[in-house]
Amino acid sequence: MIVDLLFILNWWSLMFMLGIIFFPLTVLFFPNFFDRGYIFSKILAIAVLSYGIFLLGTLHLLPFTRINSIALLLVILITIFLKFVFVKKDKWFLKKELFLIIREKWKIILFEEILFLITLFFWAYIKSFQPEIHGLEKFMDFGFINSILRSNYFPAKDIWFTPLSINYYYFGHLVTAVLTKISDVPPNISFNLMLSMLFSLTFVASFSIGMNLMFFISKKKRYSGKILYFSGFITAFFVTFGGNFHSIYAFFKPYSVENPLPFWNLQFLPNLFPNSYWYPNATRFIHNTIHEFPIYSWVVSDLHGHVLDIPFVLLTIALLFSIFMSFFEQNSLENQKSKIKDQKYSFNLKILNFKLKLLPFNFSLLILLGFILAIMYMTNAWDGAIYLLLTFFVLFFLEKEGEEFKNKILSFKFFLNIIILIFSFILFTLPFSIYFKPFASGIGLLCAPDFLIKIGKIGPFLFEADHCQTSPFWQLMILYGFFYFLVFSFFALIFKSKTNIKDLFVIILIMISTILIFIPELIYLKDIYPAHFRANTMFKLVYQSFIMLSLSSGYIISKIVIYAKEGLEAKKRIIVLAWLIFFIPFFVIISIYPYFAINSYYGDLKIYQGLNGTKYLNNLYQDDYKAILWINKNIFGQPVILEAQGDSYTDYGRISSNTGLPTILGWTVHEWLWRGTYDIPAPRINEVKTLYETSDTKITNAIIKKYNVKFIYIGKLEKQKYSKLNETKFKKIGKIIFSNSGTKIYKIIL
Repeated sequence: MIVDLLFILNWWSLMFMLGIIFFPLTVLFFPNFFDRGYIFSKILAIAVLSYGIFLLGTLHLLPFTRINSIALLLVILITIFLKFVFVKKDKWFLKKELFLIIREKWKIILFEEILFLITLFFWAYIKSFQPEIHGLEKFMDFGFINSILRSNYFPAKDIWFTPLSINYYYFGHLVTAVLTKISDVPPNISFNLMLSMLFSLTFVASFSIGMNLMFFISKKKRYSGKILYFSGFITAFFVTFGGNFHSIYAFFKPYSVENPLPFWNLQFLPNLFPNSYWYPNATRFIHNTIHEFPIYSWVVSDLHGHVLDIPFVLLTIALLFSIFMSFFEQNSLENQKSKIKDQKYSFNLKILNFKLKLLPFNFSLLILLGFILAIMYMTNAWDGAIYLLLTFFVLFFLEKEGEEFKNKILSFKFFLNIIILIFSFILFTLPFSIYFKPFASGIGLLCAPDFLIKIGKIGPFLFEADHCQTSPFWQLMILYGFFYFLVFSFFALIFKSKTNIKDLFVIILIMISTILIFIPELIYLKDIYPAHFRANTMFKLVYQSFIMLSLSSGYIISKIVIYAKEGLEAKKRIIVLAWLIFFIPFFVIISIYPYFAINSYYGDLKIYQGLNGTKYLNNLYQDDYKAILWINKNIFGQPVILEAQGDSYTDYGRISSNTGLPTILGWTVHEWLWRGTYDIPAPRINEVKTLYETSDTKITNAIIKKYNVKFIYIGKLEKQKYSKLNETKFKKIGKIIFSNSGTKIYKIIL
């Protein structure tokens, strides 16, 4: 436990340092935030640092090593120091403006840092009861990270399809590798620390957004500081821990997963609570679909793109809200002044020479938005598109609210801003996109009419028979009913009191979230899964919908609390009590999901195992575990190693995943997805089988030369998979460099 504690403190100290280095930038871009965007300095730091390493590695200008990574960080530090801290017109900015900001905001900054540390420790502690990098997508995620760690340049090699590079969105895995390399934490530990950090960043970043949403409307009304913290915590809870109404099934007789029934049609059996409830069902409730949400992701612990991207998602939303705040703050100032000749808005940041022109927006801010959107695309492609859409909506509504544009449709400057945004987005994705080949094969229309099915395809649009899945309304309400109960309460409140233009940002979030929920009821992106053809489309869209609705819900509840506190005459008291009668049980239902999920996955938190994610191998595959340790200590670079090929979500691919050494073929279905067709990985299945089983030396040598195989691995799974395994030929063309019980590694000598 002491060793784990030191690893956690090491990781935290690195993130603390990164946040401090980038804090002057968040002061710049979050001028009206109550906390000056402190927590987002950490997220911005890992984005900029990782992208710099990625860009230099892709251009083959700087190899990815620990020394080079630290050197780049020092260059960034010096640049920020000289630009924002050291000299500004012969004045010490650190002594003056930044010092004043820190002196004014030190309490909230310290509070958020402590909150970050506490939540980091909290989830690391939870993870220590089930740290295994095993099951679901973990072999893939860990393999990506290990491949990147062994890479000098990019793109990183695909461990399961030598000699090609990864054809998937792996920037989040690169971020993990960068932090792993700089901190010098072993990857089997850093995997779990990264998950814990993502949890922590999500909680505190959501707290910051929730707090600032309330701070924005409370400035003139001078609400108590308690409401800001309440708003922050309730928002953080919804985003990080919130479930859905599916938890109510814990009190009813279990249903068939193939044919889910409304709970009111099932027998009420409260005595089954909590043992009868299977928590993954809340993410697979609508048949043949996936609709996950963050707490499920934290529990099952896949370090996958949609999880790695959450901090960048929250950074984007925070940046857009900062723009939104600044726009209305400036409009408020303009209303108090006489005519102003120059319409350049500075927001009390003259010392940084930061003029945020609304509209057009400051060029550097548009570039930053394009950069973060590019980061999201390279981490989880759907998110890039989703938040590009959200950005368009925010800019559009600000355009329409601007005084000089009220009587116009859209201005030239607006389109110029959009062009700059898209151009910067494309530019920053280039180091990734020039090597990436998209594997979606079209956009399918659900329940297409017969005449379109006969046509089959028009451009990218597909019209396929037997592709007519829709979600019953009652199931959608089980999944999202809590949010829309609050949404309708919100609209009733603002209709009754008076619409506040400052509510517009939350209204935009609600609107985009609702659109995302209904898109997979109309169309789907074509992939390789025949029965689950809309599963991935729904998954990627509603995951972001859940986050945005959670952020909105924290704001809505805080507004209702304020409404309730502003005098409780008889009529209002009745309204509030009636609302609470519904809200309290609804809130309890969505709040108990973590109880089921955490206890189920982590064994009721009974056996502490530590943060070592590969230690399980010592029990499950002891010989493999020793071989993996030996490989990681003695084999450098990325020579090709032959191991048994197998199906996805099995234990095959364990050697390549745990070492980062590429093999001929790993998880077949994954490669089928990434390469776009089964025809590409299919021939390799027989080649691997032939290589293990043939006695023909010529055939063996031909395949070895074709894939430049340097090592042959023979272990328990290889012997199980290939019953006719012929080891004699390997003795002729290689030598044993590792042997333990029945496990051997041959080094090829041709």
